[in-house]
Parts: sequence; structure tokens; C-alpha cells
Amino acid sequence: MVRAIRGATQVESNDRDAILSGVTELVTEVMGRNRLTTDDVISVIFTATPDLTAEFPALAARKLGFHDVPLICASEIDVPGALPRVVRLMAHVEVDRPRQDIQHVYLRGAVALRVDIAQ
Repeated sequence: MVRAIRGATQVESNDRDAILSGVTELVTEVMGRNRLTTDDVISVIFTATPDLTAEFPALAARKLGFHDVPLICASEIDVPGALPRVVRLMAHVEVDRPRQDIQHVYLRGAVALRVDIAQ
């Protein structure tokens, strides 16, 4: 079955190292909590709020071994009052688990985005 996993994190600053560190933590948590390997991952879409321009979030996934996984980065729409410095992801994975067993991951300040499903 194909499932989608959502996640987000708020990074400290528009700094290359801060973005890579935050995304590395997010991707690692998504993979660990859902017991995934890169072979399970079909693709990942990363978005960043318009205030994050210092690095592509997908680079962190590449550094974690996502060499053969299609990755893409996009910008979130600039909604007034939205939480700043947020990187989001949607991973499409192939797993033999029901939807309710999928763990979506919201870290740091991004927990406020989805209090209903943040672990």
C-alpha cells in the first residue's frame, strides 16, 4: 500500500547549517518512528516558508542516503501570521500498515501546526 506521511519542524534561523540540522532531525524521526528504510520511500516533497532560503531542505535527505529517491523542494505560500522558519515534508511510502499506524512527526515549534497529531 502507498501511504503519505506528513512532518514539519521549525528551524532556528535562515542559516544553511540550521536548515540541514533541522531537516536531518525531521527525516530521521519520520524514518525511525515509522520503521522505514529508503527502499520504502517512493518520493518526498519538502516545502519551506519564504523566509528560509539559505539551503535546499532536500540536501539533508541526500546526505542521509536518499540517493535514488525522487526529492523536490518548494516554497510555502506566504500567509500573513503563519509560523516562520518552517520546513514541511510529505513522504510517499510503500508499507503494509493501515493508515492509523502511520506516525506523522511535528518537531520543535511546528508542533503547534498539528497539535491533534503531533507526537
